[in-house]
Amino acid sequence: MIPFKFSRSAAVLAAMAAVSSLAQAAAPMARFQAPGFYRTTLGDFEVTVLNDGTVDLPVNKLLKQPAQKTDAALAKVYEHSPLETSVNGFLINTGSKLVLIDAGAASLFGPTLGRLLTNLKASGYQPEQVDEIYISHMHSDHVGGLSSNEQRVFPNAIVRAGKLDADYYLSQANLDKAGPEAKDGFLGAMVSVNPYVKAGKFQPIVANTELVPGVRSYFNGGHTPGHITYVVESKGQKLVLLGDLLHVEAVQFANPGVGIQFDTDSKIAIAERKEAFAAAAKGGYLIGAPHLPFPALGHVRTAGKAYEFIPVNYTQPR
Repeated sequence: MIPFKFSRSAAVLAAMAAVSSLAQAAAPMARFQAPGFYRTTLGDFEVTVLNDGTVDLPVNKLLKQPAQKTDAALAKVYEHSPLETSVNGFLINTGSKLVLIDAGAASLFGPTLGRLLTNLKASGYQPEQVDEIYISHMHSDHVGGLSSNEQRVFPNAIVRAGKLDADYYLSQANLDKAGPEAKDGFLGAMVSVNPYVKAGKFQPIVANTELVPGVRSYFNGGHTPGHITYVVESKGQKLVLLGDLLHVEAVQFANPGVGIQFDTDSKIAIAERKEAFAAAAKGGYLIGAPHLPFPALGHVRTAGKAYEFIPVNYTQPR
């Protein structure tokens, strides 16, 4: 027979365990993520990737290949369509200038985006500190974060983008003749960029050039008329920000010849993507892109006739 004292102790312990289990089960789901910024160094520069959120895209309908091929490629990396797709911006601190490359969507793409400004502040910066903003192209998910309620979000910044994109997307004549589905693209660019135009703080980029020491523009149309990639270099280290030459990692590295419906000229965009991947694989430098999964930085290597993306290792700034 078990002594009464021991039996009573066991009962007490069992009751305590039950209460502890109930208490743990009662804790609500947190349902939020850590602040969306990732910081690394590039030579003497500091690079901070800012996540604007994610958006679900039906990529098996958007990519210009049979849907089953896209589905199979996504399944290999345990993903599916609609694909939860990152939207990112890149903050470059050169030591003398604070430069933001692409500004996210704000409210122009729905409630799952619009976090770039919050993450910029969480990363230790304020919007008033941004000196220059370079836009890869004027689609709404890259310019939406520039303005809010017709006011500039970055009051001290000069905004620069390709003149071909500015002439196209900021044109009232083009808006007037656009079809119903296309009008939002023009309106998004106008409400985002025009406050800077009116303030004399918009400067179109007309040629490949060094914009500030260490940051250069490189035109490669196809996605939009004036699409630009940006090349960042310091102390022999290099980062190329590809803009929307790339949308779906699981598909377009393995087959860079797959275009997407967002392109104005997929033939040109495909040629530019192939050239960019080949150069990055040969040069061994970092690439980044707004729609690579956050933190959206890594290297490219060849894999036969295809390419592979190798994400960066997590590092602490030193």
